[in-house]
Amino acid sequence: MNRRRLLIFLAGCPFLFLSRIAAADDDLLPSWNDTTPRQNILNFVARVTDETSPHFVPVEERIAVFDNDGTLWCEQPMYVQLSFALDRVKRLASEHPEWKTKQPFKAVLEGDMKAVAASGEKGLVELVMASHTGMTTDEFTAIVSNWMADAQHPKFKRPYTECVYQPMLELLEYLRSHGFKTYIVSGGGVEFMRPWALDVYGIPPEQVVGSTIKTTFDRRDGKPVLMRLPEIDFIDDKAGKPVAINKFIGRRPLMAFGNSDGDFEMLEWTTSGDGPRFGLLVHHTDADREYAYDRKSSIGRLDKGLDAAKPNSWTVVNMKDDWKTIFPDR
Repeated sequence: MNRRRLLIFLAGCPFLFLSRIAAADDDLLPSWNDTTPRQNILNFVARVTDETSPHFVPVEERIAVFDNDGTLWCEQPMYVQLSFALDRVKRLASEHPEWKTKQPFKAVLEGDMKAVAASGEKGLVELVMASHTGMTTDEFTAIVSNWMADAQHPKFKRPYTECVYQPMLELLEYLRSHGFKTYIVSGGGVEFMRPWALDVYGIPPEQVVGSTIKTTFDRRDGKPVLMRLPEIDFIDDKAGKPVAINKFIGRRPLMAFGNSDGDFEMLEWTTSGDGPRFGLLVHHTDADREYAYDRKSSIGRLDKGLDAAKPNSWTVVNMKDDWKTIFPDR
């Protein structure tokens, strides 16, 4: 190779190499705008997965935890599981004539959502206990699966499983492609989420952590079954999330993703660990394509978390500015 050709080769190789890196980078997280949140994610993953980096983290320690409601799918105008509970109460009403005069069931049957809300946590627990228990775990799984196949979001007129966030689906896949094990850690019922989490998110049931009710071993027609009892076992929300992570996962996560003050302790505990850590909050700011809410919302309130994000170096996603699209294309 003569001197001129050698100079061209040496000058051209870095350019071609960097161009290919840039092109490959552009293909990552395609539904994310090239703003700070996307770059923060890519930079963090590059740091912890590069074996030559001082921040390298072994594969077995690459744990990423995700809240579900409002983080992976739409939680407005009400939590999907609450919509399921209300529908179940209506379907079971013929077997419970006393509900016509007993609150909060009376309010549900009359469509009085203000009265339902006024019943508070006690009333909601009553609705869940009446609609989620008194059956085997297998029967409940079938009921949830059938309901999810037919139920639609009241605003978007599409199945709830199509009201998941396309940018977050891409993020889940991106992290798994870099050796991360992805978990759902949600205040929602674990047995409500497990029947569809694998198909929708690629997350198997054993990697779904959520609130639980008590179950007991029994026999039905000589066959062993697990019966769902009308009694709460554990609420996986707020301070309960780090407790559940420690109990069921056994490792402090490397990355944590949430959207509300119910996820505050999970992000706080995750990012206070030694070594590189990453926390992200999804801020709902897009009233046109989804919903806009934060500090004053009764569902998915994000108040304390917004104030804590900057001092804790948590990334905040502005849905309106940082996401090219919200839901998957049909």
